[in-house]
Amino acid sequence: MVKGVSDGYVKKLEIHGVGFKAAVKGKQLDLALGFSHPILYDIPDQIKVTVEDNTKVTVEGPNKQVVGQVASEIRSFYPPEPYKGKGVRYAGEHIVRKEGKTVQ
Repeated sequence: MVKGVSDGYVKKLEIHGVGFKAAVKGKQLDLALGFSHPILYDIPDQIKVTVEDNTKVTVEGPNKQVVGQVASEIRSFYPPEPYKGKGVRYAGEHIVRKEGKTVQ
């Protein structure tokens, strides 16, 4: 708990995909993840969310559990899929890619 107050905890997320982007609007995170509607995520009070280059999301806060929960909820809107690699992933996360169908 002392580390959280003095340094804080940080989780970084990356968004991969054509047209996928994020933006912070007030106390909401606006995500465009290829659906027909934007996803608006309400940011909790203690958490600070910043977006760089429309694709790099940083979640910061003093409570490790809440930071991890917020990052997990953001990732759950579009988890990385194994065929094209699109989706929201943690920074540095390796996605095991699969081969698609083949015509015989």
